[in-house]
Formats: sequence, C-alpha cells, structure tokens
Amino acid sequence: MLAPHYRFWPKGLPHEVSVPQVPLTHYLDVAAQRYPDKPAIVYCGAVLTYAQLQARVDALAGFLRQRLGVQRGDRVLLLSQNCPQFVTAYYAVLRVGAAVVPVNAMSTAPELQYYIEDSGARVALVAQELLPQVLPCMAPALAGGLEAVVVHAYSDGVPSQSQDEDVPEVVRAPRQPLGDTRLTALEDAIALNLQPPPELPQAHELCVLPYTSGTTGHPKGCMHTHATVLASAIASQLWRALHAESVFLAVAPLFHMLGMQNAMNLPMTLGATVVMLPRWNAAAAARLIERHRVSVWTAPPAMLIDFFAQPEAQQRDITSLAMLSGGGAAMPESVASMLLERFGIAYNEGYGLTETASFLHASPITRCKRQCLGVPAPGVDSRIVDPVTLQELPQGEVGELVTHGPQVMQGYWRNEEANQAAFFERDGKRFFRTGDLASIDEEGYFFMRDRLKRMINASGYKVWPAEVESTMYQHPAIHEACIVAVDDAKRGETVKALVVLRPEQRGKVTEQDIIDWCREHMAVYKAPRLVQFMDSLPKSGTGKILWRELQEAQRAAAPQA
Repeated sequence: MLAPHYRFWPKGLPHEVSVPQVPLTHYLDVAAQRYPDKPAIVYCGAVLTYAQLQARVDALAGFLRQRLGVQRGDRVLLLSQNCPQFVTAYYAVLRVGAAVVPVNAMSTAPELQYYIEDSGARVALVAQELLPQVLPCMAPALAGGLEAVVVHAYSDGVPSQSQDEDVPEVVRAPRQPLGDTRLTALEDAIALNLQPPPELPQAHELCVLPYTSGTTGHPKGCMHTHATVLASAIASQLWRALHAESVFLAVAPLFHMLGMQNAMNLPMTLGATVVMLPRWNAAAAARLIERHRVSVWTAPPAMLIDFFAQPEAQQRDITSLAMLSGGGAAMPESVASMLLERFGIAYNEGYGLTETASFLHASPITRCKRQCLGVPAPGVDSRIVDPVTLQELPQGEVGELVTHGPQVMQGYWRNEEANQAAFFERDGKRFFRTGDLASIDEEGYFFMRDRLKRMINASGYKVWPAEVESTMYQHPAIHEACIVAVDDAKRGETVKALVVLRPEQRGKVTEQDIIDWCREHMAVYKAPRLVQFMDSLPKSGTGKILWRELQEAQRAAAPQA
C-alpha cells in the first residue's frame, strides 16, 4: 500500500528517479557545448560564460595533474569564500578524478591541520586572505602536511574598472606576490593552458569529502561519489520544476552542502545562470535580484528573515522570485505568512544532512506544511524507529528518523567504528541513522521533535558541543565547561558556554576574555557568543557532566530572560 504522502505527490513526477551514471563534470561539458556564450556565473559585475568556465577548469586540471601530480582518488583541500575561482577549482579537482575536501573559510590553523591529516590531502586551492591559516599546515612545518598550494585573489575575477559599491574590500584586494616555490597563483597555473588528463572520472568514484562533526568531538569526512551528489541535485531540480532558464542567487557558502548543491552543482546540471554574492549583504541581494531577474534562491530562514526586514526588499522589484527554499531550521510562521500574502511564494522547507548531500525531504510545492521536514524525496525511504531497538514505530510516535536513498553517503572516511554506529540493514536496504527525533503525521509528513545527539544549529551551521568543549579545555583558566544552545530570534540557536574557572583564576578572567579566546582558537560560528560563570556543574554518579539537565534549565529560563 502506498504511503499517504503520495496523495500530494507532484503531478508527473515518478516515485523513483534514475541517477545519471556520469560524473558532475559531464554537465559542465554539455552546458559549454549547448550554451557557450551564456553567463554561467555573474559576480561583482563580472560575467563568466560557460565556454570560459570550461576552458579554465580544463587548464587548471591540466596543471594539477602535470605539475602537481594530483592523481585519481587523491583528496584536494579547497578553502575559499564564494567566488568564480571556487567553482573553477572545484570542477578542476573533479576533472582529474580527485575528490574535493571543502573546508569552512572560518577554520583556524589547528582545525585545518586536522582536515589535512585525516583526509591525506597534500595539495590545496586557497583564497589569498586565508593563506596565513594554511602556511603552518604545509610541509615541512607539519609532518605529512601540504606540499603545494594554488592561491587565488578574488580581484582577478572582478573588472578593474568596477564601481560597484557592493564589492567588499577583501574582493577588491589586488593579487599579492607569493615568494614561495610551494605556492602558485591560480591565474599563472591557468595561463599555462596545460591539457587535462584524457580519462574522465566515473560516477561511482569519490567526488567530495565534506566534514561533519560528532559527539566524539572529532570531525568525520562524508564520502560522496559523483552519483550520490547527482542523486540529490537531480531530485531537487525535478521536485522544484527548475530549468535551464532559471537564475539562481548564490549566497549560502559554497563550502557548505546547502550552497554547494543548490547554488553550484544543481545549476551546473541545468546549464542555468548563477548570480553570486561574495558574502551576505541583504541590500545588495535585493539589488541583484531586481537587476538579474533572479528566480531561485535557497537560503536558511535566518538569512531570509534578515533580507525581508531591510528596506531594499520593499523598494526593489523582486517579483521574479519564484522559488524560495531552504532548511536547517524551521521558518517562523509570521515570515512564512508574509511571503505568501505579499509575494505569493510558499517557502519550500526541506530537510537534508551533509551525509545525504543536502536534499532528502521536502514539502510538495502545492501543499507545503510549515515548520515541517516534508516528505521523502523520490527514491528515498525514511522511517521512524525506536532508537534502542531500531524497530519501526507506528504513525504519530516519536523516534529516530532513519533513511535509505541514492543520495546517502557511502560512509565515513576511514572510520569503521562510526560506520557501524551509523548504518544498519532492514528489508534488504542499508539505512542511515540521522540522530534526529521526529514523528510522522496522518498524511505522511515528517516533523522534527528533538535531537538524539547533542547538536546546535546556528544559522544553518552545525555546532557540536563536544568539539567546542574539547577546544575550550585548552584554556589555562578553564576547569570545566559545558556547551548549551540558546534560542536566538535571528540565528535560530546560538552557542552558550557554562564555565567553571580554576580557583586561582576567578576574578582575573572575564566572560569576554573567554569569548575572545574561543574566537581565536575555533571557527567563529562555533565560538560561544555567551559565557556564564558557575561555581560547579551537575554530574552523574560516574562523574559525567549532566549536559541535558543544563540544557533543559537554559530552555526553562529563556522566557524569564
């Protein structure tokens, strides 16, 4: 018997989608043949056509293979904010048959060191303002560190005569001399015009290795092939009726799976145009939507709340927007109602994870439910099970959401213990345990209820408390620390640290001192924005800090605060 949500299934869309058995680079090649002069990327007043993008990708791929010796199966680090060079670097790595290791641009040198050591990357493509964080991770300073780095300046992709007031200073900054034989300027590498290798990557080969943290405090690499990435992208474009003439706004970071899939890989599979912002600027976004008739925008609710709260959104013609989608947090009822009443747009909430290459669930376009995880996408089998017994639970009961589908990763990189905990077999299928507690209503829609694992969702970024705590214990004044989530109207949740200082440090260290130290030692989005000193933290009989009790106390105190 069909699941109840199929009553609301998009008309004409099959329940299963055939996943193309080609690499992601195939779509760039096809787009360059079909639409050679069509804008692939619009960035700070500059236009990069599909023919130009393909030529740059091929030349950089030739350099990576012939000069840096990057081989099939290698892992290559990519560290940059949004820019056309990010797209060029990403697809060039894929073209040589290697896998991209996308890293958050806010990462510190110790965090980068872990990604490099764990992935085994020996080559990196890096934006020049982030080079200081990378240099300590190069050999011989770091044993087994990076051997070569290709450096790009954002300004190389922007017209020198550009008078656009929205171009940030970091983008205008001219290319700096490198002065190190281990470093090569991206434009110099492309100018050599070396031929890419004749062989093409295969659909089943490793494509991207994004890292997600966990309860152990150690980030884990998610092994995605070209096929798993394409399964998500193709299902999303069909679900949302997107096409080659769609114009996408790229604001979400491309190093994050939300941006990578919805603002880069998905439009590339269509041969569509991407209008790219280097960093979030609500007023600039409104101007770009009007100027380029942007029709598709995927963004977390916090970004959309910020956008529609500023005057430019009311003054500009943004009627071209036809599809607003996103996830990571529930869209507030008031904002969703405003979008529908004022602009005729039903925000299409979805649900996905790094482990599922973003798109996993979504609400049917014609029948969206708010604050909802939607229904399983084509080819996806999601269920609610008892977290202990893994037995399926009846409709309406709360349990762990587990899923099977073609976009689910192959597993965690070199971490069999994590794979054993994350996957199980049922009915001849391999299911992934999401760690999210959810329930299903009578119409087959999934709703988030709680989290099985400790995790904070700050503006769409996952923050794992154990990882933050592990770093904070390196502070000489901290005796104990517990990270909890605090509700935040703009970010959804924000990070708060409950800290017990060493006796000799009390009165000498302030809350702001702790915040400043954390921002220096971890990516900014992970660092606590709030710190509260405590005399002691509650513990179990075995001495473990009772984080759940502290979390619940914070939630209970929120209304009074």
